[in-house]
Amino acid sequence: MLELFRAFSLRCVQIEEAIRLGDDQRVTALDRHVEPLVEAILACRAANLLEVYMQLQFVSHLISQDADDSASVTEHTSVLSYLLDRYFGAHGPDWRVPSPQDVRIEPPPAYVPDTDNGQFLNAVILESLPDRVAVLTRDYRYLYSNPANSAHLNRKPMELIGRHLSEFIGEERFAECAKHKLDACFAGEQIDYSYARSAGSGESRQVRCRMSPLRDAGGTVIGALLVMEDLDRLSQAA
Repeated sequence: MLELFRAFSLRCVQIEEAIRLGDDQRVTALDRHVEPLVEAILACRAANLLEVYMQLQFVSHLISQDADDSASVTEHTSVLSYLLDRYFGAHGPDWRVPSPQDVRIEPPPAYVPDTDNGQFLNAVILESLPDRVAVLTRDYRYLYSNPANSAHLNRKPMELIGRHLSEFIGEERFAECAKHKLDACFAGEQIDYSYARSAGSGESRQVRCRMSPLRDAGGTVIGALLVMEDLDRLSQAA
């Protein structure tokens, strides 16, 4: 499925470039390949929870993109309903609220600082964070990027899916630092370190980077969750 997302992302970039150049003929030619890619992505059956999330997020992206076209929104909503039923229909929790006498209120789970507390796939939480958040696959490619991280890289979230980390931090920095830390994370370690990044005009800012292994239901590490905090912003706020 990741290859399909890479192809879709590349096609979007090519179309935007053709529009920028005013090449209507190339836009038309490229646009013919978009619908088959969308259909292939939606027809593909996810192999794990992250791919389920990617597929659902993709449909949400289509709904947002075609918000002014009621027919398209209706069609995409039907697809979203179909996917939810495919993955969760037979095993999902009952949406009906039990009667009060059947409700047993359990104490909430303890909050553990500096962990995701099981919420790493909650888009509402990730997309509202001021910190930069990303999910990388084991081949160092973006699987998810929240708006803060996408804005920092001057890209749209969908444009980052499938792109290699080295494209954005440079081959040298990737080989000398990021790769080793990600490999340790993929081996099961929690990584926490700080680094300085250029902020322009000869200034630099301190950034804290935390890497957490993401595991599938069987316990196999399938990626890494990265959270990057601007420490200078935090100290100024304090």
